[in-house]
Amino acid sequence: MPTPRITSIAPLRTVVGGRLSVRGDGLTVDGRVPDVQVGRERARVVFASPSELGIVVSTPESGALPLRIADVDTGRVVHVGQVVATGLHQVDSPVFDADGNLYLTYSGTRGQQVPVSIYKVTPNGTRDSFSSSITNPTSMALAPDGSLYVSSRFEGAVYRLGPDGDAELFASELGIACGLAFAPDGTLFVGDRSGTVFEVSRSGQTRTFATLPASVAAFHLALGADGLYVTAPTLSARDAVYRIAFDGHVSMFHGGFGRPQGLAFAPDGHLHVVEALAGVSGLYRVEAGAAPELVVAGSRLIGVAFDAAGDLTVCSSDTAYRVHAALI
Repeated sequence: MPTPRITSIAPLRTVVGGRLSVRGDGLTVDGRVPDVQVGRERARVVFASPSELGIVVSTPESGALPLRIADVDTGRVVHVGQVVATGLHQVDSPVFDADGNLYLTYSGTRGQQVPVSIYKVTPNGTRDSFSSSITNPTSMALAPDGSLYVSSRFEGAVYRLGPDGDAELFASELGIACGLAFAPDGTLFVGDRSGTVFEVSRSGQTRTFATLPASVAAFHLALGADGLYVTAPTLSARDAVYRIAFDGHVSMFHGGFGRPQGLAFAPDGHLHVVEALAGVSGLYRVEAGAAPELVVAGSRLIGVAFDAAGDLTVCSSDTAYRVHAALI
């Protein structure tokens, strides 16, 4: 087989199970599908033509891994995210605190009591049990004072966690409480997947902030400079990313996703949204009036969080992966 010529790999970043598009010339010969390797592991080829290969990455390695086609080194690399924790049950995005600690959940089935419901992964990679106080922990958010708040979809409540992981009830009667996001003044927004976004004052007083279509999964929230951004997957073929202005007015920010999940703003202000629809799943950078850009490929992703340096963690339902800022 002649040496393949690679013109692009999209995206350049992936986690295990992510699908990449490799474009170039001479990628097949006489219709034969070549073997493709990322690092030392063979990738699954799901589409092949002389000018494009679609591959699914399955390597357990991480970092900048060489891409080989038909046992030929192409001179290109694929950046594969590092596994930082497994054995999870995430239903929304993780959270970083100011010290770089990452908080992850084991949410469990409805009403399930588990030995550890929230884990803390330190910057050096140590995983510690943090709390077992909350049934079905769903979404997390840090208050302006650094306190961690967690919703329970089972109880329809939000709890404030102390430094030792002990939980104190902050607000209740919040429907199927899912997504959380704080405003700089300490106001907490809570997404009830039944269709309501609540506003909760610092003293725990609750009022309806906005109404959206109900979700079959969860509401995911992120606060931007110009309002509250929300995803709420339904049974529709296309679901929106909504923007709720601070006066409660709801508008569609982007309507092209199939099953949008967790969302977060990077330190540079760009909105990132997890898309879970098979075939196009991954983490997308989204700007108003532009097509979303796939920046990290991944299968069955649920959530995303950025630390202060811009490094990000993406989560599937059971695994968390770290991707460094220099690679985004």
